[in-house]
Amino acid sequence: MLNIRIICVGKLKEKFYTEAANEYIKRLSAYCKLDIVEIPEDRGQSLDKEQVAIEAKIPNGAITAALCIEGQDVDSQGLSDLLMGCAVSGSSKICFIVGGSVGLHEGLKSNADIRLSMSKMTFPHNLARVMLLEQLYRALNIAEGGKYHK
Repeated sequence: MLNIRIICVGKLKEKFYTEAANEYIKRLSAYCKLDIVEIPEDRGQSLDKEQVAIEAKIPNGAITAALCIEGQDVDSQGLSDLLMGCAVSGSSKICFIVGGSVGLHEGLKSNADIRLSMSKMTFPHNLARVMLLEQLYRALNIAEGGKYHK
């Protein structure tokens, strides 16, 4: 079973984001062990504090995936293939990093094993978390041969 950690900068404050995230967290429990870690957002100009806090929460031996606009575009099938490829290669720990409102420190992006883009469009980081949860659910459902993905 995959162990997925999502490190997020900032907390979900709006009820509708929290409800959506909780729904996908519940659905994902059938497919993986999921852990979400929230890091306080440093609203200053420097992302150094966030970088240190994030790096401290990355599990040893985990494949890291930084979500950033300049990352690789993958479709849902591609994300499923990526997750299953990690599992087959013996890497059962995957850590996704979702930045705050000003993005991620360049060091996090350059040190990540994978850089993924959700879109060239800009989304609120709270919505990006929900979108990632939904896509993880979809990708794992695809891998299981489920009917969620049409």
